[in-house]
Amino acid sequence: MSSAEHKAWVVAVDMGYGHQRAAFPLRRLAPNGKVINANNYPGIPARDLRVWKNSRRFYEFVSRLNNIPFIGVKIFNWYDRLQKIPDFYPRRDLSRPNATLRYIYNLIKTGWGKDLVDYLNQEDIPLITSFFTVAFFAEEHEFKQDIYLLVCDSDISRTWVALHPEKSRIKYLAPCRRVAERLKLYGVKEENIFITGFPLPEENLGGPTLDRVRADLADRIINLDPNKRYRNKYAETIKQFLKDIRIDARHHHPFTVTFAVGGAGAQKNLAENILQSLRKKILKKEINFNLVAGTRNDVFRYFHERIKKLGLSKAYGDNLNIIFDVHKEDYFRRFNTCLRTTDILWTKPSELVFYAALGLPIITTPPIGSQEVFNKTWLKTIGAGIFQDDPRYTHEWLFDWVESGWLAEAAMSGFLDGRQFGVGNIEDVVFRGIKNPDEDDKLTEF
Repeated sequence: MSSAEHKAWVVAVDMGYGHQRAAFPLRRLAPNGKVINANNYPGIPARDLRVWKNSRRFYEFVSRLNNIPFIGVKIFNWYDRLQKIPDFYPRRDLSRPNATLRYIYNLIKTGWGKDLVDYLNQEDIPLITSFFTVAFFAEEHEFKQDIYLLVCDSDISRTWVALHPEKSRIKYLAPCRRVAERLKLYGVKEENIFITGFPLPEENLGGPTLDRVRADLADRIINLDPNKRYRNKYAETIKQFLKDIRIDARHHHPFTVTFAVGGAGAQKNLAENILQSLRKKILKKEINFNLVAGTRNDVFRYFHERIKKLGLSKAYGDNLNIIFDVHKEDYFRRFNTCLRTTDILWTKPSELVFYAALGLPIITTPPIGSQEVFNKTWLKTIGAGIFQDDPRYTHEWLFDWVESGWLAEAAMSGFLDGRQFGVGNIEDVVFRGIKNPDEDDKLTEF
């Protein structure tokens, strides 16, 4: 069967950005190139829709509570305990299901998700989903084909694994080795675990030789290492992996920082302090700054108001921009394009930590939720990211980091230690039955 004939259902949920961002690069595998959102597809039964809406409202409400001192933080911490990821060590049996998982299965037993599975069963093709509940739907309501669950974080709670993992036929697409090891502790059979990497946008990669990534990284290193401290120290490494690309030529874009908030908009307030701190540099055109509002009109308005309040309207639309679109697919396209000329991505440690593999150094905001704490740790472990300092003094510490060459080193570390070939690896697992696709997923001298 040719690759053109390979088709699978690709199903996400419209809840934040992470699950849809993971599914977006896989859309060409889906019938008609469309990703289905399990919580708002055409014809969804009213009862199913109600369950999803209540879940989404609660998630976004609790995420924003973390910004409210004392009471808000208390409520958020209570919620976070329900989905807490236990310490990895000592290694032990963690297969016992938690209360959240039991609640989900009780709803499924009443018929939640059956309509979706009946629809999917009209085509005899596999299912790839980026949300655990959809995989549970498929298994419990007798989906006829293989079920693949794509994990969106560097570590996961027990809620991601079926009620009885030893009996489950759900197959896991893990973005990193820690997830694979965690799944074993939760009782998932090793034969159902595949390390593929996170699916990165193919338009940012440049094919199997990563031509675009390497060209963008070479350009980025010039901006991130103005004093050549990193380039002089690691000249051989750069020569080996960025062969035939001139990194001492004049850069093709101004020094650019992109600040992105999550789908709940919980950390948009940080933007005011950052903009205030960088105000003079923005007005002098010493820096390009992108504010990512995603698809949230309220976040867009907030950013726009702060730009006016701080007297930055003159720069707006020039070297100060807001990335926003009403539709998520259009937003993802704009965001991916923006990343090609971004030197530093500043964001919460969400699924975007995996974008470090594009050669992007990541500055992280405070994590929201247990999984983001682990994402932050993972990013730091591979040397591709660093936790933000006080946003009020961004104009001081950010440029100290640039002049030291630290962020150039972080950019190269993300490129070398991240996984770029997630989409191809997923295709190898789903359509070609390859067990260990990441064994050949190693950068070589180009």
